[in-house]
Order: sequence, then structure tokens, then C-alpha cells
Amino acid sequence: MNTTLAVPRIERLLQDGVRAQVFPGAVWAVGDAGGAVAGGGVGALAPGGEPAGADALFDLASLTKIIAVWPVVGTLVENGKLPLDIPLGDFWPEAAGHPLGDVTPLQLLTHTAGLPLRANLRALYGSDPQDVRDGVVRERLRRRPGEAVEYTDRAALALGYLAEFLTGGRPLRELAATRVWQPLGMTETRYGPLPPELVARAAPTEYDEETGTHLRGTVHDFSTRLLGGACGIAGTFATAGDLGRFLRQVLDPVRPPFGAEWTAASLRVRTGELAPPRGLFWHLAPGTTARDDIWAHYGFTGTGMWVSPARGRWAVLLTNKLYFTRATGPITRVRDAFRATAFP
Repeated sequence: MNTTLAVPRIERLLQDGVRAQVFPGAVWAVGDAGGAVAGGGVGALAPGGEPAGADALFDLASLTKIIAVWPVVGTLVENGKLPLDIPLGDFWPEAAGHPLGDVTPLQLLTHTAGLPLRANLRALYGSDPQDVRDGVVRERLRRRPGEAVEYTDRAALALGYLAEFLTGGRPLRELAATRVWQPLGMTETRYGPLPPELVARAAPTEYDEETGTHLRGTVHDFSTRLLGGACGIAGTFATAGDLGRFLRQVLDPVRPPFGAEWTAASLRVRTGELAPPRGLFWHLAPGTTARDDIWAHYGFTGTGMWVSPARGRWAVLLTNKLYFTRATGPITRVRDAFRATAFP
């Protein structure tokens, strides 16, 4: 893959983002089935701090849904332990008799289950993790299943709980590490909180009123912190190199832990005429159509990943835009320009 012309444009784009304080720093990579073919870093982990380099660990936010929940679910589907089209209540006793029991795993994966949208879990269910789990599983639906596409963190949370049930109570933190990250050689990827020796390599995110400092090595997402730092919503930290290893597997899934059938089923539109179109947890990159075959997922901290089987290409962009702001407009423009350059 020839990226000679693309690299200077990407570097200028990200340097402009640093100067405009869209983010303090960014690390990026573009590759194919053989690995990364271009990449680099600009700016710093924090203003005036360590340069953003290849070993920087970023709070991935919702990319957790892709690198943890999606592949773990894929292993269960491919092993015949998780039927996608059967209502949850038929095989998950915890959901039986509750509205969630009428939802299928496929509807959770396509965000068509009708679940309530993002909410303050502590305000609704308290601070005990079991009470939160009970509340999420027993909550009334917002819409009828299959009626609309509405992105909600609860889908990943419920699928994480389901994976734990189907594996005899093994926590998602363990399932992701043993079933996905270790087999792929993702040695830098883990759920937080990060141990002290790794915190210095972590890009700080949001300012925390309780501690009077920016969160660093601790997940930014409040609900995930409530659940001990690890759940289906968020909580993972990784380097761009590790995400490249993951995306190589997505692009060319001929090896364990998940295979070509699961990937092909996920990277195609599964929502019919409903809008916006979605695959299984993946969505078409904004500004593209199914014909372009560029699939993406983004994280609230400023992270993003893209993959295109038709083009044989993947890309990663890691930033900590949340250090400066929760506004999404500036990072959206950077992401769109980065994707257009990485996938011309």
C-alpha cells in the first residue's frame, strides 16, 4: 500500500489539531493485513508534557465495545453457545420475565433492541454493582424491539453480562484478555485502572473535580468507574500498535480467536431500511455508504478505528481530546479528514 502522499497530509492535519487545542496529542497508524505501513505521533500527552509516542496508552472509551465485547461475543457465536436470533429470555434466566427477555442478541448488536438511552446508572440503581446489573436487566424498554436504530451503552453492558453468564461467571475483563488480547499478542491492552508503573505512559483525559486533577490511567466514564473500571461500556487502555494487531485480525481473520464468518456477518448492513445503517456493533464511517465498505467505531475520549475489507486497509487515530472539552464538533472534523486521507 502506497502511503507516501498521505503521510504529510495526515501529519499536517494532526499538527493543526494540536495547535487549535482540539487535543494535546495524537498517535496514528495505517496498515494492511501485513501490519502497519505508516504511523506517527504529534503533540504531547498533556500540554508541556511527554511527547505522544508509539508507547502511549490511551483511554479507548467506547472502542472497548469493539475490542472486548464484539470479539468475545463472536467466540461464543462461533462456538455455538450464543444464538443471535432467539429472545434472551429463552436461554438467559436472568432476563426471563423482564422486557429485556424479549430482545435478541442480534438486536443488541445492531442497537435496535429499544433499550433506554444513556443514563446515570448510580442515580437510577445505586452504587452496588449487583443492583446496577439487576436494574439494567430489568429496566423497561424505550421502544419495541426492531423499531428503530438508537445507539446506547446499555447494549454493550447487557452483552457483557450475557457473556459472563454463558461462560460460567467469568468476568469480561478475563474473557477479553484470554480469548482475544493474549492470542493476538496485544500485550499493552488491558482494562484499568492502570498500575502505577504504566500511568506515566497514559494520556490524561477529563478534569476530575474530586481529585482536582485530570484522570490518568483511570477510565473517564463514570458508569464504568462505578462498576470497578471494567464493563462492556468502556474501561480499556491500549496503544496504537495493539489496535493495529487487532485490526489485522479483523481484516484477515484466518487465525483464532474469531474467524471470517463472524467478521463477514458484522461488517455488512444488518438493519435493513432503518437508519442509520449498522452492522454488528460496527457502523459505516460517517460520510460513506455501504459501497465504500469503510467500517468504523469511535470513542468519546477522542479515539477512532476504521477497517475496509474491500480496500485491504485499516487505520487508527488515538487522541485525548477530552483533556480540553466534551464538545464533539472539532474532533469529528479531524476524524472525517483523517479517514478521507487514510482511505482515498
